[in-house]
Amino acid sequence: MHTAPETTLRRLFDRAVAVADPMQSLAAHLPPKPAGRVVVIGAGKASARMAEAVEAAWGPCDGLVITRYGYARPCQGIEIVEAAHPVPDAAGQAATARMLELLQGLGEEDFVLALISGGASALLTAPLGEITLAEKQAVNAGLLASGAPITQMNVVRKHLSQVKGGQLAAAAYPAAMHTLMISDVPGDDMAMIGSGPTVGDASTSRDAQAILTQWGVAVPASVTRALAAGSQVVPPDDARLSRVMNRIYAAPKQSLDAAQALAEAEGFRVIRLGNDLEGEAREVARAHAALALQEQARLHPGDAPIVILSGGELTVTRRGDGVGGPNAEYALALTLALNGAAGIWGLACDTDGVDGAAEVAGAIIGPDTLARGGAARADAESALAVNDAHGFFGRIGGQVVTGPTLTNVNDFRAMIVHPV
Repeated sequence: MHTAPETTLRRLFDRAVAVADPMQSLAAHLPPKPAGRVVVIGAGKASARMAEAVEAAWGPCDGLVITRYGYARPCQGIEIVEAAHPVPDAAGQAATARMLELLQGLGEEDFVLALISGGASALLTAPLGEITLAEKQAVNAGLLASGAPITQMNVVRKHLSQVKGGQLAAAAYPAAMHTLMISDVPGDDMAMIGSGPTVGDASTSRDAQAILTQWGVAVPASVTRALAAGSQVVPPDDARLSRVMNRIYAAPKQSLDAAQALAEAEGFRVIRLGNDLEGEAREVARAHAALALQEQARLHPGDAPIVILSGGELTVTRRGDGVGGPNAEYALALTLALNGAAGIWGLACDTDGVDGAAEVAGAIIGPDTLARGGAARADAESALAVNDAHGFFGRIGGQVVTGPTLTNVNDFRAMIVHPV
């Protein structure tokens, strides 16, 4: 006997988040604590939790970690600084400057442990050249609204920074550096996680300019001049990266594996669509709705119900001024595409608990979602037209609110399909 589909979907999501909790998973990937001087640095939405896990295993450490407002954790020695995400602020800029100072003067006998997770791109803030923080904020906001994929956004961010694209690791040279990462990017490319502050990059400032042009992102003159002058991104074969060991220890695949195991244990047949999906949220939702309806048409009464799982990072091209992230927009578009079809439910949430700029993880939908919208005088089509998915789900009670999850392995989507 299956529990309510909405309950099952939430349990699958909670399981995906739990296995990525640094307190459950990081210690096994730590090297033995070196005998000499150890400095712990980090940035990202999961970085404070990662620091907490490090000190649980190693004891008090010196260091500085930058995380999102509301994501701090109690640490014994490592200082935790909170700053803004997804658009950087002065707190992040000041903390990044202090982090660079902490790395100055380290020698060959010293050891740096770097903790990087998604969100580090905004939290590590050191604008290049004459670019001001306000100008950097404007470029970030423009990129977020453009619909550009995260991989291309991070190329631009690297070339407008003094810490991304291997520059943070170069600042610590000649000290040895061991970097532990939680992946939140499709394909688990280490150079893209947090814009790769400890990973070399072969892209050029010309590539960054081409991306800005392609996506129609207007930039101030200082950015154009900085890109024309050439950035400080560190190539992969640079000697300053020769003592760096980068490792991804938690990734979206592990979370989907855990959700699949739980679903199968409860009698569902699982279809995996991959953990690295990209694309416009509303278009992916329509494709997934078509798949769900197609699979449902093949089911007979008594057949095992299906769970369809996927991960990755979808994007939203801003068309209006509503409040909506890619997960809520996916869920709203899925609702419209299914059009009240019986026997199909869905959940789309960000594993960090924040979908876009809203303090909401995502949303759950079912056969009655459109009807509930009508009863609440919330029109789904109108909401989608102005990117106000969170506004719609907030009015009908369809939001998933977790608070800070202290981890970040990208988006999690699950659909339940019952025979009808």
